[in-house]
Amino acid sequence: MEKLKVAFYWAASCGGCEIAVLDVNEKILDIVAKVDIVFWPVAIDMKYKDVEAMADKSIDVCFFNGAIRTAENERIAKLLRAKSKILVAFGSCANDGCVKGLANLWDRKTIFERAYLETPSTRNPDKVTPQTSLKVKEGELELPEFYDTVKTLAQTVDVDYFLSGCPPPIPNIVQAFEAVLSGKLPPKGSSLLPNKSICDECPREKMDRKLSQIRRIYEIEDDFKTCFWDQGVICMGPATRSGCGAQCPKVNIPCTGCGGPGPRVADQGAAIVSAMASIATDPAVIEQVVDPVGTFYKYSLANSILKRKVMK
Repeated sequence: MEKLKVAFYWAASCGGCEIAVLDVNEKILDIVAKVDIVFWPVAIDMKYKDVEAMADKSIDVCFFNGAIRTAENERIAKLLRAKSKILVAFGSCANDGCVKGLANLWDRKTIFERAYLETPSTRNPDKVTPQTSLKVKEGELELPEFYDTVKTLAQTVDVDYFLSGCPPPIPNIVQAFEAVLSGKLPPKGSSLLPNKSICDECPREKMDRKLSQIRRIYEIEDDFKTCFWDQGVICMGPATRSGCGAQCPKVNIPCTGCGGPGPRVADQGAAIVSAMASIATDPAVIEQVVDPVGTFYKYSLANSILKRKVMK
């Protein structure tokens, strides 16, 4: 029986999704016995030209992690889409933009000014910033274009399946591999995470749900059993897709939303603001939120209705 051909790619991300693939532990032995990994830059010495030489749709499935931040990210996303029968948006960055999507509060010019000119530790008297090309005596050096806007994979190419999380939960990675190997995949466009919210998996007790004051997690003495909302602490659980088993609330940390928008949630931030408004005893309570965008759109600004700040 011919082995399935599998590819992994890492675009604009931290690398945690690559580690998560290995965190399936001994299951990786079962997987590699049934697949040929034909492209995985972080683990195998292969070049883009090797992928370009492959026939279209010759890769059975590609797990693509990372947002689209540069021209290189976009080029390889389109290349792997052409070469792959199935393309999976793997991890929060590919699905929703993740933390780097918060860069959409600025543009390339302001980001470069801050990073290369304004930071206290930077010494750059010639005010040099990255260029796409530079001629030196050895030849021409090139860098990919840095885009103004961080985009998700699905905003760039057609995506078959979505597996979010920062990184995706290990059991769901295993299930995704098994679904691909068995050919028992859900309809195109489906999430490979459970079709429920974090609250459905969270063991914390829900009380009266009246919100009169917003508190940071360090401002409460957590009783280890009561819903964070009932303690005045923002938890993104109601608007976040499950799959992790509510790992953070179980260790006394409110959900920050890495699983992306929950089922039937079009905009994660708008959904949680709506939930807050429904239980707030005073509309002014919402004004107590520190860093609203970083709280409500920590992982999903690039995939939200807002997408980015309009730069004047």
